[in-house]
Amino acid sequence: MSARIIDGKAFAAALRAKLESAAVALRAKHNLVPGLATVLVGNDPASEVYVRNKRKTAEQLGFASFHYPLAADAGEAEVVARVQALNADPAVHGILVQMPLPKQVREEAVLDTLDPLKDVDALTPTNAGLLLSGRAHLVSCTPAGVMMLLKATLGDITGADALVVGRSLLFGKPAAQLLLAANATVTMAHSKTRDLPAQCRRADILVAAIGKPEFVQGDWVKPGATVIDVGINRVDAGGGKSRIIGDVAYTAAAERAGWITPVPGGVGAMTIVCLMRNTLIAACAQRGIPAPQL
Repeated sequence: MSARIIDGKAFAAALRAKLESAAVALRAKHNLVPGLATVLVGNDPASEVYVRNKRKTAEQLGFASFHYPLAADAGEAEVVARVQALNADPAVHGILVQMPLPKQVREEAVLDTLDPLKDVDALTPTNAGLLLSGRAHLVSCTPAGVMMLLKATLGDITGADALVVGRSLLFGKPAAQLLLAANATVTMAHSKTRDLPAQCRRADILVAAIGKPEFVQGDWVKPGATVIDVGINRVDAGGGKSRIIGDVAYTAAAERAGWITPVPGGVGAMTIVCLMRNTLIAACAQRGIPAPQL
């Protein structure tokens, strides 16, 4: 068996085109320009790249983009004050505080301050609770992108056995809730799970999000299963160069899977465009107008 490729890059491009059209319509009909503010504490190179790409995409879509860099030694009070100011700014509809934060700034203090209506990463306790109760308007970006890819690829997943490997707040937990809402039978696995390979071999949908390069082996994949690789790991490619690989041993897994996401070009392509989707939804909600169907 040779797996078919789930082309996240192509799906993201189609969604991006819809967002661009929706942004033009909002400006013309309602004089509304979605505004995204990014806050970066410190100068971590990877975080700088992520934030720069988010700002660039926002600007290309016709959104307003605001960026607030803070020093690496910025105190918690300074970061919280910046978030409070953005909460009160009517031009800002979405706020993204880039994680991880320096050790002197508690993540929970920042998330507890962030206005849930502007929480476009959907990490606040309010938005997590709304997701759990099936009432969420803003859903964490990467899990939302995964669900879009699954719907486009498989259609109805009612009754499918889905395994999420990883239990992070950013991905694992919201992904499990979204799969459950789609009527899949969901199992969550983690570093303490016993006999993880056996758990994986039962899954019709195997989602790997643990941050360990090629951790999930090819023979762990149930024949014909759909494999969603959320991992983005930079590894040495020799000669002073590096390359990006996922959490799944791709070549071996592709010999058994029915569908598989590549890395890069799979799930990662969806994350930023889903962030922009959340920003547009948040802008419409704050103006009191219906969000377009995207």
